[in-house]
Amino acid sequence: MATNSNDSNDRIRKASEFIPKLISSMENVLVGQHQLIERLLIALLSNGHILIEGVPGLAKTTVVKTLAGLIDARFQRIQFTPDLLPADLIGTQIYNPRDGHFSTRKGPIFANIVLSDEVNRAPAKVHSALLEAMEERQVTIGESTYPLDDLFMVLATQNPIEQEGTYPLPEAQMDRFMLKISVDYPSWDEEREIIRRSARTARTSETEPVIHPADILRARAAVDELYLDEKIEQYILDIVFATRDPSRCGMERLARYIDFGASPRGSIYMAMASKALAFIRGRSYVVPQDIKEIAPDVLRHRIITTYEADIDGMTTDCLIAEILANVRVP
Repeated sequence: MATNSNDSNDRIRKASEFIPKLISSMENVLVGQHQLIERLLIALLSNGHILIEGVPGLAKTTVVKTLAGLIDARFQRIQFTPDLLPADLIGTQIYNPRDGHFSTRKGPIFANIVLSDEVNRAPAKVHSALLEAMEERQVTIGESTYPLDDLFMVLATQNPIEQEGTYPLPEAQMDRFMLKISVDYPSWDEEREIIRRSARTARTSETEPVIHPADILRARAAVDELYLDEKIEQYILDIVFATRDPSRCGMERLARYIDFGASPRGSIYMAMASKALAFIRGRSYVVPQDIKEIAPDVLRHRIITTYEADIDGMTTDCLIAEILANVRVP
């Protein structure tokens, strides 16, 4: 048994050899964003999408462009604006008067990594165009359906809802994001380093690819093989069910603050993301600490709070922290 465990760890370490190089290359460009970088890799390895929220100027777009530049794959940046149309994302059919036929012109969604920049500055009809692509990994234009590549990932950035000119994302779309990351201001030392690196008129050189899509697909296959014990599965379910009915889980105080809890996607994505985190750490199995680390990012956008929560200042992060503190760790 110990020999099998050692062999599994060796295979994982070999399959994850590119991870330190990828993290190092990103940290050469970005300052003080290690957790964000790690979460981007988790989504990449889990075949998931990620939503990054923060006020303007916190390098949200830069971190996505840097990751895309380090992967030898097709990258598209879509700037979301109030006048954007669904056809601007997925494409449209164009009529050719010469032969009397329609031809399909594919949109920028047909890429490996899609940056949806300031995604909440476009209205709901534009967001609906992303739903099929994010979930079914296909796009329907007219009467034809086109599959997307195996490596397809939406990395969206958004400003807080309180900012001017923003629209709240539909719940159905929010649920399709595996992770939601909140980016805060850098520390004093980190911002000093940012000034030293970036306060210059000359543009920095473009990043060179260090991995290929085939490397990512092989790593995903290795992530799928990681061991997830039944006790860890029960731990995930206990956390998710506590978001739906806290009173039945011994947390009556939280019941008045939660209107709706996490969907089954929350359970699925927590299991997948915890495996990816274990893979990044070089382990062939998931431990409870992996769940604790990833749970806030998986659940943050899946819990809908009540009016009482807003009055008492109980944010989703506060609720998740209290749930994690009360659910028994295996």
